Amino acid sequence: MADATLTISSKNYSSWSLRGWLLCKMSGIDFAEAPVDPDDADNRQELLLLSPSVRVPRLEHGKIAVWDTLAIAEYLNETFPKAGLFPEDPVHRAHCRAISGEMHSGFHNLRSALPMNLKSRHAAFKVFSGARPDIERVKTIWQECLDTGSGPFLFGERPTVADAMYAPVCTRFRTYSVALDTTLQTYADHVLGWDLMREWTDAALAEPEAIVELEVEF
Repeated sequence: MADATLTISSKNYSSWSLRGWLLCKMSGIDFAEAPVDPDDADNRQELLLLSPSVRVPRLEHGKIAVWDTLAIAEYLNETFPKAGLFPEDPVHRAHCRAISGEMHSGFHNLRSALPMNLKSRHAAFKVFSGARPDIERVKTIWQECLDTGSGPFLFGERPTVADAMYAPVCTRFRTYSVALDTTLQTYADHVLGWDLMREWTDAALAEPEAIVELEVEF
């Protein structure tokens, strides 16, 4: 029996579920998935009982319950310090926390304009003007990190919390054909080809079509 349970929603649509799942996988915690469909009224009521914010993911580990993605990251980092969820270098570690927090609390126009949908591809997609500054900011963040480190992830050879936080953006850029320069495209392709991302994507593509996309990100 698994030591922990991670409550998640649709693997095709739920970017926050993806982030929490990646963090758990990266930490090495032994966990079972507990999928719920927030479109179902009974499941939405269950989510409300589990998590006051009606949000996924939610991690239960023994008597501990954590339902905010960054809180999950910090909890897993404290519990499994050898997993290397944050960079060892204090300057890079602070930078990692800052850009992870920026993704956690910002980019609202990007979320609305380019919802995560792993089953969809748009050869040409007109991004409304409000989302363009968010896209450019993501590009700047990635470039600054890749200029500082040696890649292939944002802070070096190993993925960190920052890569988990920005992984859904890589899927969005692919889905909506957002143009990237060579360096940034190489990073996005590396994340999309990451074994954990392939595992998640395969499961997302296998989801039944009956799952309905929500109007807000979850």
